[in-house]
Amino acid sequence: MTRGPVVITGGGTGGHIFPMQAIGEQLLEQGIPTDMLRYVGSRRGQEALLLGDSPVALTLLPGRGIRRSMTPRAVFANIAAVAGLVAAVTTAIVKVGRWRPSVVVSVGGYASFAVSFAAVLWRRPLVLVELDATSGAAHRVLERFARVRCVGFASSAPRTVLTGAPLRDGIESIDRSVPVRARARHDMDPPIDDDRKVVVVMTGSLGAARVNRAVSQLAVLWRQRADRTLIQVTGRRDYDEVARSRLTGGILDYRIVEFGDMTKLWPVCDAAVCRAGATTIAEVTALGIASVLVPLPGAPGDHQTKNAQVVVSVGGARLVTDAECSAEMLASTLDEILEPDIVVAMEKAAASIGRHHAAASIAQVVSETGGWS
Repeated sequence: MTRGPVVITGGGTGGHIFPMQAIGEQLLEQGIPTDMLRYVGSRRGQEALLLGDSPVALTLLPGRGIRRSMTPRAVFANIAAVAGLVAAVTTAIVKVGRWRPSVVVSVGGYASFAVSFAAVLWRRPLVLVELDATSGAAHRVLERFARVRCVGFASSAPRTVLTGAPLRDGIESIDRSVPVRARARHDMDPPIDDDRKVVVVMTGSLGAARVNRAVSQLAVLWRQRADRTLIQVTGRRDYDEVARSRLTGGILDYRIVEFGDMTKLWPVCDAAVCRAGATTIAEVTALGIASVLVPLPGAPGDHQTKNAQVVVSVGGARLVTDAECSAEMLASTLDEILEPDIVVAMEKAAASIGRHHAAASIAQVVSETGGWS
């Protein structure tokens, strides 16, 4: 009997696309041929940018996320979103019917619903990869039809496997031992002085306006700090504004980048300021990075706050709400964290709940479900 391809669907933001890529990499390593693997995402998301150069076939569907607001602009946008969803579902039904996949893997996000729904309609095996502490809207609708759910946080629900959230190979292989971190600092352009503590700010592929404004002001507060390096990954949306308001003068080592290569930034990081998406949480815990977590306000089910609380509860992070995120709050919190004894304790605490090789574990579940192993 001819087996159909493995279809991995999700996306819209890097927090979903990177796990898609990580699972795909592991499936290839486990022997699934490249032409038997497909990514399906959204035309409006970051998929074309982040997965366009992959050897794996990429299909982009119409559609956009639903806005959780009743303003006139949001209502009109949601009418268009529903029309886009109908078009995406129709397209997905046709494509899934043609592909007859051996298994469909959903990592969530608005781009995943159409293909997952089509999988249920065509009675194809469905694996849900639930990255957050609470299920997203699409997965809540679909979870009763799933063969298995791979979860990032402990769950007592039936048909679940605790795997952790998948990390890309480049992240998984990062070595943060003291000598390697020292070499990584020297390899930066320009090199980072040994006596500076490095704070990396990373709030996602688009950025977070309030956090970026607070960090720009933090650079002003720290302008005379010879013991700090501040690396601000602004995201695509906020880069121009942050660059225009850039601090001039002072002795702070302040670096602004639009979209950072985290395989180079996490090795030099002493403390991070981040949102609390599942992929970010997976990275800072697996790598043992002390962090200040600023959950996205209004996230569905307030899942980012719940993600952050898991790390805070073991002592691996400090939680600062978006509303209270100011330069002064960040300065006092980071000064506390970067005390030598505290940062070491927080690194160990974060690492205590980190999970490695999650992508390989998920890939094994997918292979078994799809009859590849």
